Amino acid sequence: MNKTRELTLISLLAVIITISGSFRIPGPLPGTEFQLSAPIAVAITVVFGFRRYIIAGIIASAISLTLGIHTIINVIIAMTFRFVAGGIIYFFKPGFIPVIIAGPLGSITARIMLCLFFGNPLLAMLIAGLPGMLYTAITAWPLSKLLAKIKYCTPWRETRYEGRSL
Repeated sequence: MNKTRELTLISLLAVIITISGSFRIPGPLPGTEFQLSAPIAVAITVVFGFRRYIIAGIIASAISLTLGIHTIINVIIAMTFRFVAGGIIYFFKPGFIPVIIAGPLGSITARIMLCLFFGNPLLAMLIAGLPGMLYTAITAWPLSKLLAKIKYCTPWRETRYEGRSL
């Protein structure tokens, strides 16, 4: 693949991750808001592949860190989510079940990391994250299909498909 096209694609994916991470959907209880980037991240991994997703995620974290939106702890938590969710898609292939469980498992692992950093009770962290995990599980598959259709309607359809078939 042309290096310029690859750099452009990864940069666009990084921007999508960064911007979607700044949107929060309110949850039913205070403290249960949900970051929109989780199902989008799973969809990016499915359609564009793990390698591109991780590189874009590192760039997105660097952007957020540079702008002061995130701290080092936020970046560690985000990268934990990325490696777990992306790893599930990479190792188990993006079938229906891996796609719907990748985000929630990434979120659970990220919350375990939060508990290790701050000493918060794990059960409380998991309960607070349940609405977001449910939202991710419900929306990751349709978003993956949508992103695959968008990709097909662009010049990227002519390149080697890095992700797996849906």
